[in-house]
This record gives sequence, C-alpha cells and structure tokens, in this order.
Amino acid sequence: MVFLLISRVTSNNITTDQQALLALKGHITHDPAKALANNWSTSSSVCSWIGVTCGARHRRVVALDISFLSLTGTIPPQLGTMSFLAKVKITNNSFYGSLPDELAQLRQLKVIDFSFNNFNSEIPLWFGSFPKLQGLSLKGNNFVGKIPKSLDNVTSLLMLDLSKNQLSGSIPSSIFNVSSLQKIDLSDNQLSGSFPSIFFNMLSLQSLDFVQNGLSGEVPAAISITFRVWNCFSCQ
Repeated sequence: MVFLLISRVTSNNITTDQQALLALKGHITHDPAKALANNWSTSSSVCSWIGVTCGARHRRVVALDISFLSLTGTIPPQLGTMSFLAKVKITNNSFYGSLPDELAQLRQLKVIDFSFNNFNSEIPLWFGSFPKLQGLSLKGNNFVGKIPKSLDNVTSLLMLDLSKNQLSGSIPSSIFNVSSLQKIDLSDNQLSGSFPSIFFNMLSLQSLDFVQNGLSGEVPAAISITFRVWNCFSCQ
C-alpha cells in the first residue's frame, strides 16, 4: 500500500506535464507558424516551451497560454493530468469539438479562457467544480444548450463571459447568488424567458450584458438604476 502511494506521487512530476502537452501537440492538425511543431520538443525543458510557465517552487506547469497562434485541433483528455495548472488560455484559435471530462480534475484552475474558438458542445456541468476559479470566458464559440446551474457553486468567480454562443433556455437565477461576481456577459445568444429574478446582494457587480437575446419583460428598476444593464427584447 505504501509502495503504491509513493509510486503514484513520484509519477506526477514534470514528465506528466510534458506528456500531457505532447498529447495536445499531437491533437493539433494545423499549426501554420509551426509554433508548437518547432518548439515543443523533448530536447528542451518543458518550462522553456512557448506558452508554458512553470512554478518556481515545484517546477510544474502552472500556466498555459497558446492564444493567437491560429491553431486547429481538439483538446486531449491528458490535459487533465496537469494538476498544478492554474491558468489556461487558448483564445483566438480554431479548437473544436467537445471538452473532455478529464479537465474537471484541474482543481487549481483560476483562469479559463477558451474564447473565440469553435467548440460546439453543451457547456459541461463540471465547470462548476473548480473551487478557485476566478475567470471563465467561453466567448465566441458555438456552445449550445442551457447555461449550467452548477456555475453557482463557483463562489470565487469574478468574471463570467458566455457571450456570442448559441445558448438557449432561461438564465438561471442561481448564478446571481455568486456574490463575488464583478462581470456577467451573456449577450448574443438565444436565451429566452423573462428577465431573471435577482436578489441583489451582489455588491461587487459592475457590469451586466444581456444584449441580443430573446428575453421578455422589464429590467427590474433596482437593477437599471444601479447598473448600466444592456438587453434587447426585440432585436432581430
């Protein structure tokens, strides 16, 4: 039993991160600048790879930022083994498909930015399982289905941007129970139903954007007076 425990601990090192990133590289089908093809190599340290940041203490990968590289591909399940990862940004690429459930294992995540890609699944429920998450942006994809109510479990969340997708259904009022939120952007979707009932204890909220949806009814007076709330009930 002790041997198994030691084996499991020692196996989760920088090599684990290297294997996960090489799996990601293997899922890239288009890399026009050869940014990863020429740089992500076993002949150099993972911590020197483009877009990779390692922590000074444990020398594990804590941040991955491969934004604006015009990459095309899918996200492999191996990425979920990068247990020290706190920030992942892949914005302005052409990643597509669905997100693997293994990403739910990344319990240290504070920032997730998957904006402006081509993901086309429902938003996974496990986005509500990250205890340290502060920023979540899925803007500019093709996510469908409803906004998961599980997001109200992320009590540390400061920014939520789900704009420019194909989300439908009503806005879950439970999201507004996350009192830490400063920005909520749900604009440019296919949301419907009445404006959500909001119990206003969100003293930190600075920005609400619901423009270009199919919401009905009136914005509660308490909100429109306190915030500049954008909505469009009859936009085509």
